[in-house]
Amino acid sequence: MAEETGATAPAPLPVEIRPAGPADAAAIAAVHQESRRVTMPYLPPQRRSHGEVTHWIRESVLPRCHTVVAARGPEILGYAAVDGDLLDQLYLRPDVRRTGIGSRLLAEAQRHSPGGLTLHVFQLNTGARAFYAHHGFAVVATGDGSGNMENLPQLTLRWTPAPSAPDPQDRP
Repeated sequence: MAEETGATAPAPLPVEIRPAGPADAAAIAAVHQESRRVTMPYLPPQRRSHGEVTHWIRESVLPRCHTVVAARGPEILGYAAVDGDLLDQLYLRPDVRRTGIGSRLLAEAQRHSPGGLTLHVFQLNTGARAFYAHHGFAVVATGDGSGNMENLPQLTLRWTPAPSAPDPQDRP
């Protein structure tokens, strides 16, 4: 109808990367569960309810980790959680993958841990492995799955920033 009346659709709200708070826990949990369900079909069916995952986000992840969300207005599109130099979580709603939002969340995690980041990824998660390789992460260890609740083989990846070139103005 907009074409017939000459009206244009309003521009979508910009995506903002902002600190996560307790009020975001339910939306973060929904992103977490939906992303895992859609992008990792090899995982066993979800055993935890939305309420249990919300509680885990609110009571464990948010107090322990530097957590940011990608939000478009009131909508939470994704989140990243960093615990020290460990990128503990980075999940997106499946419908916003490959739009640059994951890269923006990762850039914020890297800004928060400028000395480098480590993360764990399932070996079967080829999409995530390609994403992290594209952003300069390299495999530093492999695991047989005995260290995760899914019992799936995993990789440990590490990003270390390139040393910065000396500033020519610092020379005598």
